[in-house]
Amino acid sequence: ETKTVEALVAELKAKFCGTITLETDTIESAEEKDWVVNRFSQLQSQDASDSEKHRMAEILIKSQALDQYLAIKFPTLKRYGGEGAESLLVFVDQYLRSTSQSGVDEVMIGMPHRGRNNVLVSLLNFPIEVMLRKIKGLSEFPDEALSIATGDVLSHLSVSNDFKYEDGRKLHVNLIPNPSHLEAQVPVAIGKCRGRQQTLRDGDYSDGEATRGSKATCLLLHGDASFTGQGIIMEALNMSKLAHFDIGGSVHLIVNNQVGFTTPPHRGRSSPYTSDIGKMIGCPVIHVNGGEPEQVHRAAQLAVEYRHKYRKDIIIDLLCFRKWGHNEMDDPTMTQPVMYGVINNRHSIPDDYAGKLKDLNILTETQIESWKAEEISRFNDAFRMNESVEFPSYLAEGSNWGEMRLPSVQKVTTWDTGCHPDILRFVGAKSVAVPKDLKTHNRIQKSHSDTRMTKLTSDGLIDWALAETLAFGSLIHQGYNIRLCGQDVGRGTFGHRHAMMVCQESGAVNIPLNELSEKCHLEVVNSLLSEEAVLAFEYGMSVEHPNRLVLWEAQFGDFFNGAQIIFDTFITTGEAKWLQQSGLVILLPHGYDGAGPEHSSCRIERFLQCTNMNMSVCHPTTSAQYFHLLRRQMLRNFRKPLIVASPKILLRLPVSLWNERLFVLCVDFVSLFEEPQCLIRLKKLSNFPPFSVKKVILCSGKHYYALEDQRKKLSQNDKDLKNVAIVRVEELCPFPTDALRQELARFPSAETFVWAQEEPRNMGPWSFVNPRFANLLGLKYCGRPVMAAPAVGIGTLHTEQVKTILSDPFV
Repeated sequence: ETKTVEALVAELKAKFCGTITLETDTIESAEEKDWVVNRFSQLQSQDASDSEKHRMAEILIKSQALDQYLAIKFPTLKRYGGEGAESLLVFVDQYLRSTSQSGVDEVMIGMPHRGRNNVLVSLLNFPIEVMLRKIKGLSEFPDEALSIATGDVLSHLSVSNDFKYEDGRKLHVNLIPNPSHLEAQVPVAIGKCRGRQQTLRDGDYSDGEATRGSKATCLLLHGDASFTGQGIIMEALNMSKLAHFDIGGSVHLIVNNQVGFTTPPHRGRSSPYTSDIGKMIGCPVIHVNGGEPEQVHRAAQLAVEYRHKYRKDIIIDLLCFRKWGHNEMDDPTMTQPVMYGVINNRHSIPDDYAGKLKDLNILTETQIESWKAEEISRFNDAFRMNESVEFPSYLAEGSNWGEMRLPSVQKVTTWDTGCHPDILRFVGAKSVAVPKDLKTHNRIQKSHSDTRMTKLTSDGLIDWALAETLAFGSLIHQGYNIRLCGQDVGRGTFGHRHAMMVCQESGAVNIPLNELSEKCHLEVVNSLLSEEAVLAFEYGMSVEHPNRLVLWEAQFGDFFNGAQIIFDTFITTGEAKWLQQSGLVILLPHGYDGAGPEHSSCRIERFLQCTNMNMSVCHPTTSAQYFHLLRRQMLRNFRKPLIVASPKILLRLPVSLWNERLFVLCVDFVSLFEEPQCLIRLKKLSNFPPFSVKKVILCSGKHYYALEDQRKKLSQNDKDLKNVAIVRVEELCPFPTDALRQELARFPSAETFVWAQEEPRNMGPWSFVNPRFANLLGLKYCGRPVMAAPAVGIGTLHTEQVKTILSDPFV
């Protein structure tokens, strides 16, 4: 076919310079680039059917009805409505339908606050009566959960529902909870999707050759300012093609309302487009005008097809506007007068599109009004009945979490975490068994593999690395999957773990523990050099299924501070805000050994400040304690995050290592090591009369061994120290009040009680333990109770707390 230059230019302008266009310049594959352009052209030539146009109009009109209803009924409500960006609903609807048609079974969605209520109610069947109940200040949880639930704000609600489309295909959709910290939920959603892939045996976890993302995939919605402004996006994009993080591609929808709070684009990014950060991974970008729902519909279709065909990320830049300020109470004309002069003088997108269909005789005014009336009637009915809502059980039977229970907040439970010695020996032997053709590093063979076998056959001392291996292997044997992630975790920062063996000739990697079971595995992940996105990803993995032990190890304890947002908004508060249990284990190497300001402390005080019954904070001092601690994490019938101040020097300190006989004798993790019982176990001390004790020193962690050494030195100088007892607190939270009360009662003559620690006075456990010891002496406290989150999110609960803290001081 022959065309003039002018005709060709006109044709290209019509195709690529209208209300939708493509960026493909960073796609490396010519074949892939050609496919995207050709499929884009094909979709542009295909008109949506009348039924599809009807559905788009109905979605838009009903979404607008929700915003208008809430604005009238609750005029001071900060709802972060979708007005101006309603076409995002068209995109999400078509995305879900097309994804279902591609054979995917489940979709994980992560999105921020803007338009979230519209997606929940208009698309994902979130009960409107629960939303209205929440707006009125009532709880969104069943009564059984109120002992731990503080709730969250309206714009953080979530949902998990099944959908069946007209063609008979089914799809499960989970919109995960989000915090107010923008984009923090993105790697959480990706991680949870990866976890679901393992549960469904999809992709890397399949028994055959299934491609990643065949059964479960991920949709991520973003704001334009946060997509370029938040570094966690770069981290998440970076992990998209990495082993152990790749989920077969995600679809990213940027809801580009062209302002970030009050910051215009030219002051919010240095690149021309908000999507430009995606160029680092060479993904295609679709720019589409949100005022053209049918083009948005085509963009969704193309995005799904591309992701399904190439299993890579794709970005859609949805250009739209924000009808109000950052929230409905803001006046945006103070900072964007020109922009809002235009916005305030235009029709809404739903009205524009419905009017267009009316002009084409595809839609009638009667149909439009019936949709509005139907929604308003539904909302009014829900408004009248929302106080009598029946909630499903806290952990629904039949779900992955059906066997988990709501833990008691009144008592601390103990669990038998012991293991038969034959299993320990079997696991230990398997942990160093590698294929004959794999040449092990000479030092590893000598100092690790050979000595491990000697320890197991001669009742030798079990070091921390072996204790961890025995915990992992025994759990795999019992049907649990293990995932260990972090920088340099395969070898271990201190060269102690060697969970993965690397052939010195071929570079091939072997994980010996994966020979234990055909169904359950140890996944060892030497992660990218990131803390925030990686930890968020691991949290997502942990909340997907309770039978997966997920561990994240910081290279040094203080490296967690690069992920502070994830600790504050998910790990410490997730259960209180959203009733979302997590058994994530955080290993933070801690100890003062001359490493300087940075690599000494894991800042344990920061975690203790955030504790209630929401997580465990432990500082174990023996290899056996570590073994039982890891096994307890899976064997109890509930899940809590576990923060471990993990060892550095203790990794190889003989006195902290127990032999197999003691491993077998001890059948659980103990929160308190008594004096002298603990020393009798270690054959260090006997005939210690408790009634002669005048001073009790309490401590936590490796500092105990330094104190014990000092006691020995002083005793050698003829100083009688039989009147001094040293007690180790192994678990700081939940605080072992009953165990301490019983232990201190053993020393009726004690006159002085000392808390000894390595850390400065304003750091370490002191600020946490001090008032708790005061409580043992009867000090009364008046104020809010200990909580996981800084404040509750349920209006009636807030009112009750205010009454309590004002009345109690005068009782």
